[in-house]
Amino acid sequence: MALSQPATFDETWSDERVASYLSRDPVAGENADFHVLMTAYKHMRAADFQRLLVMFKAAGRDVQARNQQGRSLLEIVREHPQSDAFVKLLSDFT
Repeated sequence: MALSQPATFDETWSDERVASYLSRDPVAGENADFHVLMTAYKHMRAADFQRLLVMFKAAGRDVQARNQQGRSLLEIVREHPQSDAFVKLLSDFT
């Protein structure tokens, strides 16, 4: 059985760690900006995601990028329960 890393909560993310998400490579055919946003949404708390969005916009990236099905992250996140903080952040940055 493979060992897995234990979950860590209340961990402080450095700016370098948050910024590292900007260079995540998408899977074939996926929009690079959408991939960064979706990956960050899946792994970050709202406060860290906000920091990423500031860096993302400063780099000229597209917060309204769409996946292969034509949906933006904001459209997807609106369907998730308990995602109000992310919906607000994405709305504020679009």
